[in-house]
Amino acid sequence: MTQPVTYAILAVAIAFEVAGTTLLAQSAQFTRVLPTTGMAICYGIAFYCLSLLTGALPVGIIYALWSGLGIVFIAAINFVIFRQSLDLWAMVGLGLIILGVVVINTLSKSVAH
Repeated sequence: MTQPVTYAILAVAIAFEVAGTTLLAQSAQFTRVLPTTGMAICYGIAFYCLSLLTGALPVGIIYALWSGLGIVFIAAINFVIFRQSLDLWAMVGLGLIILGVVVINTLSKSVAH
């Protein structure tokens, strides 16, 4: 698998994880059928995409990138759409997650550059 394809699949996995997590909040503890079904489908697609990547990258790296970027995007969506505020320490923590993703992608020998 080429590097652009690897990162495209990872981007799809992140997008579906973010969509699934957003729908999870709307499912009202699985009592609303459409958000719950959408969440399950999104998570299924996200995990399928992650499974495709296991031959291209170490699982720990895949999971770090997927979960780290997912956290940042979820926080941004919650800030913009749901008006949930972030304090200084939350923003510092999110910045550190972004820094970790940058370090993995630019300096780690576990990821092809």
